[in-house]
Amino acid sequence: MNTLALNGASVDGGLYTWFTRQAQSAPHWLDDVVSFYATMGLAFFALLMVAGWWQARQARSAAAMATALAVPVAVVLAYVVNDLLKSVFTEVRPCQAIAHTVTLQPCPGVGDWSFPSNHATIAAASAAALWVLDRRLGIVASVLALFMAFARVWVGAHYPHDVVVGLVVGVAVAVPVTLAARRFAPPLVVRLQSGMLRPLLTAG
Repeated sequence: MNTLALNGASVDGGLYTWFTRQAQSAPHWLDDVVSFYATMGLAFFALLMVAGWWQARQARSAAAMATALAVPVAVVLAYVVNDLLKSVFTEVRPCQAIAHTVTLQPCPGVGDWSFPSNHATIAAASAAALWVLDRRLGIVASVLALFMAFARVWVGAHYPHDVVVGLVVGVAVAVPVTLAARRFAPPLVVRLQSGMLRPLLTAG
């Protein structure tokens, strides 16, 4: 038995229950929008990454391109770190741990741990890395990341502390990775621009 197993219900189970009750009494259209975003919303971050890459390509800046290419790398690393934390704390999903919980989405299966939230981590890592690349993209992504954290609680998939810690993990991993890439990777980008990858790395 994992002695680090986290009893999430004792942390903020009452707040989680409040959110799920609000979801049950909310307008159907609102629940549909939030539920759709909670499931498919990560696709918006992928689109923002593409937009960041395109801007860096048009700017013809090796530093900007190095940063843009580091964004998905930072997100993957954040996901790996978060998944390791999940395997350490093995927090049971709130929809399994709290009796009589009614959720908008089906409860994940046994062994699909809750803490921290992968969705929140990926969203926050994307937002933080994009912020380093371009402030405007970062602002948009940050709003979407906060909405993702809210949505994952609203549909009943996570406790509030799951998404808060997920946001922190995403930022904590993504910022140093992206800053390091912007500082140290431009020479590599310059070398790659002289080869077959040139059309992908710079315009003209």
